[in-house]
Amino acid sequence: MLKRLLSPFILIMLILAGCQAPQGKFTPEQIAAMKSYGFTEASGDWSLGLSDTILFDKNDYKLRPESEKQIQEMASKLAATGLNHARLDGHTDNYGEDSYNEALSLKRANVVADAWAQGANIPRTNLTTQGLGKKYPLASNQTSKGRAENRRVAVVISTP
Repeated sequence: MLKRLLSPFILIMLILAGCQAPQGKFTPEQIAAMKSYGFTEASGDWSLGLSDTILFDKNDYKLRPESEKQIQEMASKLAATGLNHARLDGHTDNYGEDSYNEALSLKRANVVADAWAQGANIPRTNLTTQGLGKKYPLASNQTSKGRAENRRVAVVISTP
């Protein structure tokens, strides 16, 4: 009798275990969701750079209303696939003092993280932020276009 009861239980447990993504890997659904927003993969992490022109007015850290809505919608859809943790890295162009740029980039990362947490309906503590200032430019700071590309917040999602 006990053997009869254990067999279906073990079978159900094996089926449920097979439905889970392996530790340290993203599910196909998560990868598709990240790709749909333009995330790119490098060394197991997926990242998306959100540019200053989409998010902020020049030299400001307050989100534009349309940008806040876009971030919240993206965060909600990613959270629906189980992506509930991220790191947000703030960046600036090369104008201004290092200390100012680091503080501004951190404020930008924090305001994006706040919008992300609200949209995903997750605790803000699931998101880490850092202000990197002008240390890691993506483009040349010699042109206004390049400086605009460098003023960004990057969302980085690491393997679970």
